[in-house]
Amino acid sequence: MIWSAIGALALMIAVGTGAFGAHGLKGRLSPEMLSVWETAVRYQAWHGLALLVVGFQVDRFSGLWPVCALYAAGILMFSGSLYVLALDGPRWLGPVTPLGGTAWLIGHGWLAWRLWQASRGA
Repeated sequence: MIWSAIGALALMIAVGTGAFGAHGLKGRLSPEMLSVWETAVRYQAWHGLALLVVGFQVDRFSGLWPVCALYAAGILMFSGSLYVLALDGPRWLGPVTPLGGTAWLIGHGWLAWRLWQASRGA
């Protein structure tokens, strides 16, 4: 259940950062950086939801906890780096963003593999 709780927390933060971006950052960030912020919020929300759902299944299907860990790491690296970059943070964070995306890709692949195995009775 801890993974689902982390997913719910990620969703709560996504709502807060989305509202902050729409109301607190509008006019303070360039349209390009506001778009970066919105991308971070959108991907955090989708993967927070995925973490919430998969987290409920960790005890039911073995081998899913790495999926949850990869989703959480992706949220921190991808969305986290984009939030900081949008706020004029250090540019060295730029290469962290694709690492977060890679974590998500691996997590989605891992989930597909485990579900495939489960469907075949393995």
